[in-house]
Amino acid sequence: MPVFDFNNTPDEGIAAECTYTVFYSGAGEATPEKPMMILDNQMNKWGHHSIGMFTNPIKRTAFEFQQEEGTVSADILKIDARFVSLLKWLGENHINVRLSGENTEEGYAVYKIREMAFGVGTKLSAEDGFLQFMIDRLLASDAPTSDKTDEELEAMGDSMKLTSLQSITDFMECAGNTLPDNIRLWARRNLAVAKSHEVSPEERRHAQRALSIMMNVQWKSNYFEAIDPEEARRILDEELYGMEKVKQRIIETIIQINRTHTLPAYGLLLVGPAGTGKSQIAYAVARILKLPWTTLDMSSINDPEQLTGSSRVYSNAKPGIIMDAFSMAGESNLVFIINELDKAASGKGNGNPADVLLTLLDNLGFTDNYMECMVPTVGVYPIATANDKEKISAPLMSRFAVIDIPDYSFDEKKVIFTKFSLPKVLKRMSLKSEECIVTEDALDAIIEKYKGTTGIRDLEQAAEHIAANALYQIEACHKVAVTYTREMINELLG
Repeated sequence: MPVFDFNNTPDEGIAAECTYTVFYSGAGEATPEKPMMILDNQMNKWGHHSIGMFTNPIKRTAFEFQQEEGTVSADILKIDARFVSLLKWLGENHINVRLSGENTEEGYAVYKIREMAFGVGTKLSAEDGFLQFMIDRLLASDAPTSDKTDEELEAMGDSMKLTSLQSITDFMECAGNTLPDNIRLWARRNLAVAKSHEVSPEERRHAQRALSIMMNVQWKSNYFEAIDPEEARRILDEELYGMEKVKQRIIETIIQINRTHTLPAYGLLLVGPAGTGKSQIAYAVARILKLPWTTLDMSSINDPEQLTGSSRVYSNAKPGIIMDAFSMAGESNLVFIINELDKAASGKGNGNPADVLLTLLDNLGFTDNYMECMVPTVGVYPIATANDKEKISAPLMSRFAVIDIPDYSFDEKKVIFTKFSLPKVLKRMSLKSEECIVTEDALDAIIEKYKGTTGIRDLEQAAEHIAANALYQIEACHKVAVTYTREMINELLG
C-alpha cells in the first residue's frame, strides 16, 4: 500500500517509502491490545505519554518524538485502516500531538492521540475538540473494506457539530473511505459548490447546510451485535403485562437478529384497539435493540414533501422529516415508529405519503429532495401501529410482519391498575402505597366504569385522579391515609 508523503516537495523528487502495513480491526475502542497504530521501538522504548508530530523527514512514514536530546524519529509499522486518512491529515498540517501508548513485543502500541496546543502548532479546525471528535467517529465507524485497490485508498481522502466549511473539510479529509462511497462523492461535489464563487450565495448556503446535516450523521453498516434474549424478555415484562403471544413474536425476532446479525427483512405492524399499548411495545423494542427512535405520525402528514423535503431551487427549502430523523439521531441505525399507518393514504392532491413510505421500508436507500443524495437505510427498523388494518394498502402490508394486539380482559385490567398504573402515579407524586388504598370493591367499580372503552388509557387517567385526590386530602385535610370504597370511587369519578 502506498504511503502519503507528508512533507515531500516537488524539487526533492523522491517518493515516500512505505513503512507500515494496514490492518482491519473494526474495534469500537482503542486499547494497547487493539491499538490505532504500532510504531517501531527497537532502538528506543517510548514513554507512556510521548509528544511529537507525524511527519516524513527522511522519506519514511514516521513519528518524530520530542526528546531531551532532540527529535528522534520512529517508523510507523502498522495502522488501523480507519486512521490512514487521519494520519495523513495530521502530518500535512504539522499538528503537535501527544500519544498514549504501551511498549509491546510488536512495537509501541498507540491507543490515544490528543492535540497539543503549544509552539507553532496549527489549530486543528474551526471547532474546538475536533481531533477527539474525529477519533471517536472513526472508532464508531466500520473498517474500510479491504477489497479496494491501493490507488482507491490513496485517492480517498457527540455534542460537537460540524457546521463551518473548515470543520466539514477537515472531517471529510480525515474520514476518508469510512464514509459510504456515494456519500463521499456527494460530499465532494457539494463542498465544491459551497466554496464556489460561480454560484449564487443561496446555492452555497444550501450546499453548506446539506453538508453539515450529512456529515453529522454516523453512517453505520447493517451489522448488529447479538442481543441477550433474557434481557429482552425482562424489558418486555417490565413494560407490558400479559401479551404472551406478542412477547414471543418479539423474542423470535431477536433470535433471528442474533443468528444473522442483520435486521429482519420485515418490520413489525402492531394492530389493535386504541390504548392497548401499541406504542409502548414499539418503544420497548427500540430499547431492546439499543437504537435511537423517531416517530412518524401519519395522521398529520398529508403531503409527500413533508417526508421527502423540498428542492433547493426554493429559497426556503429544507429537508423532509425522514432526513431530519437521521440528523436528530446522529446515526443511520434507528427505529422508525410509524403511528397510525392506516391513515397513510390520505394525501391531499400532491401525491400519496404511503408511496414515500414504500421506498423507506424497502431498505434500498432513501432520497431526500433537499439532500439530493440516496442515503442508506439498511439499519432502519420500522415498527408501525394501526387501529384498522383493512385501511392499509396491500403494498404497505406486504412490508410488515403483522402482530394483532387484543384488548385486555376485565381481570387483566384489574392487575394492570393495581400493579402498574396506580403504583407509577403514586411514585411520581411521592405518595406511599399505604397512603392511598383502593379496596377490592372500589377496584371493581373503577374497571366497571370503563368497561365500554378499549385499552387502559382511561384507567391511567383514573389512577391519576385518585392519587391527586388522596394527596389533597393528606396535605389540605391533614389525613394520614385515604382508603377508597366503591361509593367514594363512584362519587370521585362521576
